[in-house]
Amino acid sequence: MKRIKLTLTSNLEVEFADRDLALKKVEEWAERGMARVEVVFGPEGCGKTAWLRQSAVLLRELGFHVIYVDPLNRYFEAYTDVKEVARRLADAAAETLGIAEVKLASLVIDLANELIKKKRKKVAVLADDVFQAIGLGEAAKYVKALLGIIEYPPASYERVIAVVATSEGVTMREIGRHRWADLTPMWNMPRDGFKQLYDQIPGDKPSFEEVWRATGGNPKLLGELYEARWDVESVVERLVEKKELAPSFTARWRGWLEKAVEDPDALWSPDAPRELIDELVAKNLIAYFLSRRDPRLWAGEPPPERDSELGIGRRVAWQTPLHREAVRRALEEA
Repeated sequence: MKRIKLTLTSNLEVEFADRDLALKKVEEWAERGMARVEVVFGPEGCGKTAWLRQSAVLLRELGFHVIYVDPLNRYFEAYTDVKEVARRLADAAAETLGIAEVKLASLVIDLANELIKKKRKKVAVLADDVFQAIGLGEAAKYVKALLGIIEYPPASYERVIAVVATSEGVTMREIGRHRWADLTPMWNMPRDGFKQLYDQIPGDKPSFEEVWRATGGNPKLLGELYEARWDVESVVERLVEKKELAPSFTARWRGWLEKAVEDPDALWSPDAPRELIDELVAKNLIAYFLSRRDPRLWAGEPPPERDSELGIGRRVAWQTPLHREAVRRALEEA
């Protein structure tokens, strides 16, 4: 399979690295088909977009007609001989900001049905962070509409693949209330795969161990550290601002946050405040209710059972060590 090139930073392009287990999962879906939509969720910047784009190429090589959309970036790929698909996606992407995102997200459903009508027997829809584009309140409806392609197609087909990737942990509860999707977690890159990515970074850089301990294998944060000339302090400060870790937040939850910084599983305690957990999930700071570390339950390699250095507990984990450090910093400065 051809490995695609990806933009890690504004001036650095890298080759897709690792994710062999996650790509194997795509091959399994392609072989057996789907009864429900796959919603893959995981930490911000863990590599879901890279995996989806590489999966589009893989599915094309497996004989699928593939539509991939990334509405927030007004980006799409269409691997099909039906030229109208690419034209309509291009027209949607060219719309004004705020309209293009919604049109791209919704258009893939119509186009997938159109491909089936035109007797394309293998169709794949890959949607990246569409929930942010359409609004989190519409997430469940969107998944149901994708399921309609599988359950109520306009013509017979051989295989339909429908995958949505998201970092929005708050949507999982609503989607999980219905039987429209299988929720599959993805984690940051495993150590060996992350080393492949690290080795592609040019110039002087900290040791791999330092970068691993800071990012926990998160590709986006690797890129941010590179752009910041490896200044961890500035990246942490930006996280504090981005996540709005204001004194009012840290003062209210100081006791629990101090416990969670030392051990994220403190938030698994029966008396841990649900309001705080929900806020940490909404801010994309933690992953809550981690699945068993059975690779069959994950899109790719699962995180370790526990790793105090990386801030990973059995049931709760900080999305990366830098996210934990941002909370620690906010506590110190409050």
